[in-house]
Amino acid sequence: MTIGFVFSGQGAQYLGMGKNFYEESEYFKNRIDQASDILGVNIAEIMFEDEEKLNLTEYTQPIILAMSVAISEIVKSELKIKPAVVAGLSLGEYTALVESGALTFEEAITLVNKRGKLMQEAVPQGVGAMTAVMGLDRETIQSACLEASKVKGVYPANFNMPGQIVIGGYKEGVEKAEELLREAGTKRVIPLKVSGPFHTPLLETAAQQLEVVLKKVSFKEMKIPVVTNVTGAVISERDALVETLTKQVMSPVYFEDCINTMIESGVDTFIEIGPGKTLSSFIKKINKKMIIQNVEDIKTLNRLSERLAKD
Repeated sequence: MTIGFVFSGQGAQYLGMGKNFYEESEYFKNRIDQASDILGVNIAEIMFEDEEKLNLTEYTQPIILAMSVAISEIVKSELKIKPAVVAGLSLGEYTALVESGALTFEEAITLVNKRGKLMQEAVPQGVGAMTAVMGLDRETIQSACLEASKVKGVYPANFNMPGQIVIGGYKEGVEKAEELLREAGTKRVIPLKVSGPFHTPLLETAAQQLEVVLKKVSFKEMKIPVVTNVTGAVISERDALVETLTKQVMSPVYFEDCINTMIESGVDTFIEIGPGKTLSSFIKKINKKMIIQNVEDIKTLNRLSERLAKD
């Protein structure tokens, strides 16, 4: 068995996530409280009682990271397993870097809080939009985006799995692309409730500002290979991290490619760590032969324990 960890991205959050871990695991509670101290806000209160703040990007990102890091360490400690390779969806890539040793928990919390603020402020509310497109191939979607950009810029943003690609850009361009994609035979287009057109060139200003912050970080050597959304390949070396994480904000997320790279490296068992099980559903569509289990609470932790005992 070769295990890969994949870490949740923004959008997976929900009110009450992590509550039973917080109440029953001293380790989990300490990590969440540590994040509260770093940011100067009550993270647990936001997680369990304040849905409006939970959905603000500047809070969402560090909260999901804190929860994911805590669960990862519980999984490794209690189940005596460790990943051979790691990846994450967008924000989740920062959790993967903590897992690899390239970033400390403290550095990552501060970084993603800043990243969230920059992404939130990059495009005025209502100017941009994102839509999930079902049932069409990459080439058809890329062609429609190119044609629709004659109205206003729209771009492929997330290559999640076969048959699901997210596009994003200016609202007018996205609406034109939706029209063209319906004509091309898409099964469905689903407008997403997001605060901006993430992973598109509209986030260039945010990327440039984030680069200034990243250049001040002392990244360490990665002890575990990290597969990046930017290329779908393993990040080659520590020195590439500033450029990779800068590009990541405004470049498409090649999550499907990341998973295929992990499978090619020998991974046969994926553990999704963090709120929700969106990534598990993606992986099932990418390769049905994989063993997949998410861990977001004590129930799913026990389920993973039982599953590993059988295998």
